[in-house]
Amino acid sequence: MRPQTFAIMNFQQSELTQQVAHTARDFAIQYIKPHLMEWDESQEFPVHIFKELGKLGMMGVLVPEEYGGAGLSYFEYNVIIQEISKVCGSVGLSLAAHNSLCTGHIMAFGNEEQKKKYLPKLATAEFIGAWGLTEANTGSDAGNMKTTAVKEGDDWILNGTKCWITHGKSGDVAVVICRTGEPRAKDNSTAFIVDRNTPGFSAGKKENKLGMRASETAEMIFDNCRIPDTNRLGEVGAGFKQSMKILDGGRISIAALSLGIAKGAYEASLQYSKERYQFDQPISSFQGISFKLADMATEIEAAELLIQQACDLKIKGLPMTKEAAMAKYFASEVAVKVSTDAIQIFGGYGYTKDFPVEKFYRDSKLCTIGEGTSEIQKLVISREVLK
Repeated sequence: MRPQTFAIMNFQQSELTQQVAHTARDFAIQYIKPHLMEWDESQEFPVHIFKELGKLGMMGVLVPEEYGGAGLSYFEYNVIIQEISKVCGSVGLSLAAHNSLCTGHIMAFGNEEQKKKYLPKLATAEFIGAWGLTEANTGSDAGNMKTTAVKEGDDWILNGTKCWITHGKSGDVAVVICRTGEPRAKDNSTAFIVDRNTPGFSAGKKENKLGMRASETAEMIFDNCRIPDTNRLGEVGAGFKQSMKILDGGRISIAALSLGIAKGAYEASLQYSKERYQFDQPISSFQGISFKLADMATEIEAAELLIQQACDLKIKGLPMTKEAAMAKYFASEVAVKVSTDAIQIFGGYGYTKDFPVEKFYRDSKLCTIGEGTSEIQKLVISREVLK
């Protein structure tokens, strides 16, 4: 641990962060809440919502203003995702994936020409972004990927299939990690930018998911897909190292997503426990319920502090691999636990779609899987502490 970290952290939200949170909260209540169950049932990916979020600068939160973004910090990014996810995890997930992964990768590793070409369109949601690392047989084992990029003159030929890709079908542009060396060899992958209209690039199966149903998850298929070398991000062989750096930041966003879901479930439970009467008194007066609420509140507060720590280190440019993994691991497990207890507090009503907690419950589980499972987070944390 870094004992000095907490000493220099300011836990007081700035006025800007509060204003941004308020804007995101109002947007979610006005534009997302009335339709979220309809989108969940039909699995509609509400592209128009992201276009509106783009107008508010929330699709390019971290993108510098010179590239058309909002130029905000990780503190603002954290509260935006939380406020959206308190209402709908699906929209929060897509918001996080667009900002942290595709946009984040180009912002971190793109050259000036690539940044000028793609960032303004991604920051305004003219383009929806996708990011392709995972494959059917290489989830956590990314070094053994089968999707290849072979150099041919000044071009690269891409072949293979990426799966579990957020916006794999609707994304206008994708950052794709391909193997350019031998399987399991060191530095064997490279990142490329692929536009949707590129011949040989198509969408495959759209997944029918338990939760996060309004966030599109689909395959991306590359069949002799030819792209110019100018679409390569960084050095040949640097793809995996780049991805690990991107996932460090991405894990903060999934932690924020998890915390938003947990807060949504907790706030619904708190309100319900005061309104629901049994034996002529609100159920919040019973210790079995009040202790559940106490556990929820404590775990949410602890997750918040872990996320704030990771954000603080990220903003200062300090190492935060361990802290981001801790935040993501803890917050995602808290989201599952809190949403499970929320259903228990609601009782039979909690099991129905007339009340919000069943959706929080279904959405929460993805948080312990996406962008590195809880087991992978523990692997990352243990490696860091054993250094």
